[in-house]
Amino acid sequence: MSEFTHINEKGEANMVDVTAKEETIRYAKASGRIRVNREILDTVSGKPGKLAKGDILGVARIAGIMAAKKTPELIPLCHTLLLTKVEVNFEVLEEDSVIRCTSEVRLTGKTGAEMEALTAVSVALLTIYDMCKAVDKSMVIDRIQLEEKDGGRSGHFVRG
Repeated sequence: MSEFTHINEKGEANMVDVTAKEETIRYAKASGRIRVNREILDTVSGKPGKLAKGDILGVARIAGIMAAKKTPELIPLCHTLLLTKVEVNFEVLEEDSVIRCTSEVRLTGKTGAEMEALTAVSVALLTIYDMCKAVDKSMVIDRIQLEEKDGGRSGHFVRG
């Protein structure tokens, strides 16, 4: 059974010591979604006759990228990483009335980028909620999860 790396032998919160670890290429991909009403879906899809509240997905994309870069300021025990690539994308799933968000993060470093990818998705979806809440407060954000990671001692993970 794996042990909690952020808890020391006294049971206290602890930042993992990565000093002796080798730098490797790291990659993480995360996803999540927000269920919205038809009016919001039509607006973000650019349906004719719909007046968009700015570029909702564009603003959310930038928010997600910024959030990935700020992850150590939000998650107390995360290391500061020199991210070399952060990509945030959206897919509108009309039949489910869902906007799906994915993020991909890359770097060369001593620790992985999972938290940065998950933070990017979370903040991008929260930004959509913020920009659309005047139209629908019942939106639901869910299924935020790690899809894939690579690099480091734990190797390659792909959600099955």
